[in-house]
Amino acid sequence: MPRVIPLEQQRNIGIMAHIDAGKTTTTERVLFYTGITYKLGEVDDGTAIMDWMEQERERGITITSAATACLWPRFHDNYRINIIDTPGHVDFTVEVERSLRVLDGAVAIFDAVAGVQPQTETVWRQADHYHVPRIAFVNKMDRVGADFDYCIRSMRNRLTADPAPIQFPLGKEDTFIGVIDFIENHAAIWKEETLGAEYEILPADQLFDEKIQSQRPALRAALQSAAITPDFLHEHRDKARAYIAEHDEALFEKYSHGQPISPAELRAGLRRATINLKLVPVLCGAAFKNKGVQLLLDAIVDYLPSPLDVPPIQGTDLSGEELLERRADDEEPFAALAFKIATDPYVGQLTYFRVYSGTLKTGSYVYNAAKNKRERISRLLRMHANQREQVTEVFAGEIVAAVGLKTVTTGDTLCDEKLPIILESMEFPTPVISVAIEPRTKADQDKLGGALHKLQQEDPTFRVHTDPDTGQTLISGMGELHLEIITDRMLREFSVAANVGRPQVAYRETIRRRAEAEGKYIRQTGGRGQYGHVYLVLEPFHPHRPTEEIQKLLDKNKARLHKENNLVFVDQIVGGAIPRIFISAVEDGIFEAMEGGILAGYEMVNTVVRLVDGSFHEVDSSEIAFKIAGSLAFKGGAQKAQPVLLEPMMALEVVVPEEYMGEVIADITARRGQVAGMERVASSQVIRASAPLANMFGYATDLRSRTQGRGTFTLHFKEYAEVPGPIAEEVIARATGRLVK
Repeated sequence: MPRVIPLEQQRNIGIMAHIDAGKTTTTERVLFYTGITYKLGEVDDGTAIMDWMEQERERGITITSAATACLWPRFHDNYRINIIDTPGHVDFTVEVERSLRVLDGAVAIFDAVAGVQPQTETVWRQADHYHVPRIAFVNKMDRVGADFDYCIRSMRNRLTADPAPIQFPLGKEDTFIGVIDFIENHAAIWKEETLGAEYEILPADQLFDEKIQSQRPALRAALQSAAITPDFLHEHRDKARAYIAEHDEALFEKYSHGQPISPAELRAGLRRATINLKLVPVLCGAAFKNKGVQLLLDAIVDYLPSPLDVPPIQGTDLSGEELLERRADDEEPFAALAFKIATDPYVGQLTYFRVYSGTLKTGSYVYNAAKNKRERISRLLRMHANQREQVTEVFAGEIVAAVGLKTVTTGDTLCDEKLPIILESMEFPTPVISVAIEPRTKADQDKLGGALHKLQQEDPTFRVHTDPDTGQTLISGMGELHLEIITDRMLREFSVAANVGRPQVAYRETIRRRAEAEGKYIRQTGGRGQYGHVYLVLEPFHPHRPTEEIQKLLDKNKARLHKENNLVFVDQIVGGAIPRIFISAVEDGIFEAMEGGILAGYEMVNTVVRLVDGSFHEVDSSEIAFKIAGSLAFKGGAQKAQPVLLEPMMALEVVVPEEYMGEVIADITARRGQVAGMERVASSQVIRASAPLANMFGYATDLRSRTQGRGTFTLHFKEYAEVPGPIAEEVIARATGRLVK
């Protein structure tokens, strides 16, 4: 079956923003205008197509990233746009992370009143990390307090972005009727009789025509409320065009010589600057009122890259030594990345993957390079939220789902067995909160394990483990809402009723100074004995600012970094004091010893361990002996290296009316929080602070009661920091069941 849409006419994009900025509403309008749906879905009514889970519809938030595909006509061609609508709530930030990994471009949506909000900063940094070109859509221009200029300023200041406004709002708040397009030099005015579904084009110079204004009182009101005059319009349009020309060599040449630049040339120049991450085109509208969505679709086609515009995907061979790359081409060997696992009630396990190169047919086999397994593709589906369209073949650049892949997990590479490649996998943040969970009945007990296993497969930030002391099952996640949704899904999707304990903070332990230690494991029995003997040097490791020496060792592969706990292992054995075959056993022993710290049994992190010396016995030495010796030496050294307790610190942003500010700041301080700054936005104050997670449980209820329900806040993980002495002693005493003097 031949490819229907050429590769250059394909766009793989994500829609990302802070919670409540209007991502899902915008996506619903996109589906409507592209003919995927015939009825507008609303988040507030619980009828949004993209929010298909029951919990999403009840809470009015997006929890999982939903994928859909649609066609949009532009310049007499049809373009396929694959869209992933990502969550805005910080607890589900991994959904954004793994979506950005496989996308070519993104639309960042901003609330016209609030501007840049905390989660916007988080997803923006993630997009920077994956070098994803973006366009910005300032939504909710019809709201009281909407301020387009403020949004542009906050993008410059808080995101260190280079926004290029290519539109300006025609009117503000309740007089918002359209946009002025600086590229085309015309205005798009939405027709109220079609509730904004249709718009008409008016040349910019006709906006100030007295006759036209007298026929259109809404236009006159819009121009007056936004203080738009002919001089204002010319100045802003010339500034926008100059800014685009400054960031593109071909345009700058023409602009600097005073030559006219056509709209097509401006679009081409802005497209190049956007793809090269130099500029972010900014549009505006009001998705809920259907204003601006068609022009946003045009901009997606005009400025965001096709799979051909982004560099070829890079990976390695199976040994991890040789660098390989795959171009976006149907003739190249097949290579794809699995970025999401989902359990579908009708078809079972779905594996979402992005095809980077080659083609794949149903009935054929793929090779899972990460697991060294071969799997058969029984069915391929193009997804529309939770609706499915069965296809027989997929091509380079597409995002699809496969049914029934048994061994594949998030981040695995699927490829051609004859020409294998391993694409860069994804890294996920460590959970910061745990709760104990127990089944309510014997029937629930039998089903609990299976439900937790499936949920863990789907969500890489959800962990399940058993407490070795109490035997309790503990589930860990990114926040209270995250774990609340997990337990809710267990009841609804897997019919498992469970009781959940109080939230527990995921503390960590580390060391503060250098220490040396010796570890000996010698056992003599009737037969062959055991002999392992090592000398270790322990030092603190700063992951974000390693010493020059450690960085050089890591760069030259003379040290190994375990990213799970930031253990840096340096082998400094000379003269064969310990044979090569036992050195990895010592490393394994140290890694296992770090799973339970020496203060309160919490996982140890951020440590450099040097293996400097040791001895062996030609007959009695074994891997297990050296593993135990490494573990003993590490624990002995950690006790001498000033061990300390670390706790998760959260970045807190609170938006409150001014009259409640003093009370809210006092409460933050009482919770051991530190206020970093304040900013006035519209009639509210934005307080930015950091606070320990341990003191933030139940904050939502407290804030509501202190501000009569008018305060809102966001909380997301910032870093691990040392716990103050008296509080650390209390935590250790509670964890170990003893009093610490």
